[in-house]
Amino acid sequence: MKGKILIVDDNQSVLVALEMLLQTEFNKIFPLKNPNSLISTIQQHSIDVVLLDMNFKAGINTGNEGIYWLNQILCYDPSISVIMITAYGDIELAVTAVKKGAFDFILKPWDNNKLISTLHASLRLRKSKLETASLRKTTDNLKQELKPAVQMLIGQSEPMKQVMEMVKKVAVTNANIFITGENGTGKELIAREIHYYSKRNNEIMLSVDMGAISETLFESELFGHTKGSFTDAKEDRTGKFERANKGTLFLDEIGNLSLSLQAKILAALQNRTIIKVGSNTQIPIDIRLISATNKNISAMISDGLFREDLLYRINTITIELPPLRERGNDILLLAEFYLNKYAKRYEKHGLKINQNAMNKLLKYNWPGNVRELQHCIEKAVILANNKVINEDSFTLSIINQTQKSNSRIKTIEEMEKEMILASIEKEKGNMSKVAKNLGITRPTLYNKLKKYEI
Repeated sequence: MKGKILIVDDNQSVLVALEMLLQTEFNKIFPLKNPNSLISTIQQHSIDVVLLDMNFKAGINTGNEGIYWLNQILCYDPSISVIMITAYGDIELAVTAVKKGAFDFILKPWDNNKLISTLHASLRLRKSKLETASLRKTTDNLKQELKPAVQMLIGQSEPMKQVMEMVKKVAVTNANIFITGENGTGKELIAREIHYYSKRNNEIMLSVDMGAISETLFESELFGHTKGSFTDAKEDRTGKFERANKGTLFLDEIGNLSLSLQAKILAALQNRTIIKVGSNTQIPIDIRLISATNKNISAMISDGLFREDLLYRINTITIELPPLRERGNDILLLAEFYLNKYAKRYEKHGLKINQNAMNKLLKYNWPGNVRELQHCIEKAVILANNKVINEDSFTLSIINQTQKSNSRIKTIEEMEKEMILASIEKEKGNMSKVAKNLGITRPTLYNKLKKYEI
């Protein structure tokens, strides 16, 4: 913990004695007889601790000089630890200095052990203040990075206008929001838009893919754990609920939770507290909860797969996102947005989609919704050989044609399973590429493989 100390005293013998005493206790020692260059010395050398005399002018023992320079130091950097040096008769003044922000005071003549102990304590305080300031700065930067852009939602269709209007209404409240819709419709985007317009937008929003968390690690991930609470718990861990305190917590794919895990989420929401694994201490939480699923929760409740009391807790307001096939010309607006985005990323400026290609995009059923459109445009941009993207640039999924030829409309689960199988075949079993193509994480992909018995 060795740092840098500045000793300010007009008595040369005091400076010499203190410098000899402290030479092994600090990395660098700066003795100073005249306080006029005190601030410049601090600026040049990033001083950690200042040992400051209270009087500098002969015959004057008011201590006002020491108080003045104390104020100057703390005004420049409040994290610097200042210790006053005073004679017995100046104790009352020294106490006043402590009230004004000094760490402590040392009496002349001093006790070496007590002086060193006091200086070590003051240095620990200085380090703690610097770490706190650094953590606060990091947290503020993280909050800024996690803030969504002002304009994120794209769409002029009537279904999307209704969604946007609902978002603006509910965002300013503290109500729990439940977002439903098919895979790829942009549920997390809506969650971020709600957070942006909420009163919590200066705090962070944390997203958790509930389908990617194993049942054994669920409590540790969501509620945290203490060191030694299980075999691999080598240090304390803060869970997602605690990290999102004062902000927004987005639980995606909440329909994938087992009944036992649903009960744990419900308990945390009802009590507004969490308990870390390995601890008995209740930690209060203050979060705005947004949940999402692509499943039919009502059917799951009827089948005994989802708790009705949890649904009541999470869906104060429900927002249902329309599939892309019901959004009309929004398809072209989104295509243009992603075209510009990826043209800039891959430095292929001036790309245009011709009319035949636009017609093809409009006629397609988009079982993968906006996510599928995004990947489709990105691929077309990467493979583009000239400035015009035509209909042959889009190799759309055969699932769409299969669905049209069947009289029975397939369920979302059936379409999702076919998309996964088609992608596995296309990528010859490379699961990393399959997950990337589908726009999901590998753990989520493996959960779906297990779910569909693939």
